[in-house]
Amino acid sequence: MEREVAKALLSIEAVFFRPDEPFTWASGIKSPIYCDNRLTLSEPRVRDLIEDSLASLIKQYYPDCEVLMGTSTAGIAHAALTAKILDLPMGYVRGGAKDHGRKNQIEGKLLPGQKVVVVEDLISTGGSVMEVVDVLRAAQAEVLGIVSIFTYNMLPANVRFKQHKIINHSATNFDVIADVAAELGYIKKEDIDRIIAFRNNPADESWIKK
Repeated sequence: MEREVAKALLSIEAVFFRPDEPFTWASGIKSPIYCDNRLTLSEPRVRDLIEDSLASLIKQYYPDCEVLMGTSTAGIAHAALTAKILDLPMGYVRGGAKDHGRKNQIEGKLLPGQKVVVVEDLISTGGSVMEVVDVLRAAQAEVLGIVSIFTYNMLPANVRFKQHKIINHSATNFDVIADVAAELGYIKKEDIDRIIAFRNNPADESWIKK
């Protein structure tokens, strides 16, 4: 599954490698990879593969799940489509509470004690998805874990998840997609070590060819 999802993301350039002309993140960090999983929504074949993969992860790792909660905004559509496959209710968590009406931050019906899985599109440092987990826990939900399309497997995310006693399962990950990209000719095999070096320490730009 991980390799098939990786191939699909590469084929539509939802994940795009450019190690010799790095992208610049908003933080100023130079990156050999660009990821936009929103593109999967425009490709029915890839979209179906993604949602089937997320549904399989939930059935395998969180069989007691009662509700899916998407992250705002990228996780909402994937939560809805996956909930359709699993015949489960879903909702989503806003980045902040509304300043009008009922001032909800959690949209959709959620009862105290319900078993929830959070649906995210991309895991980098894990900060934003942990904010969602904290909001759900504050609402007395039992958060079983997270499913996501893609994870960088960065150390800050792994540390954060361990500290908060939460587990993420992704349809594919950075190491797999780098390997598949080299296999299919999107990057050179000798680029893999450079790309992994970036993943291990994004602040260290020594991986960039001078």
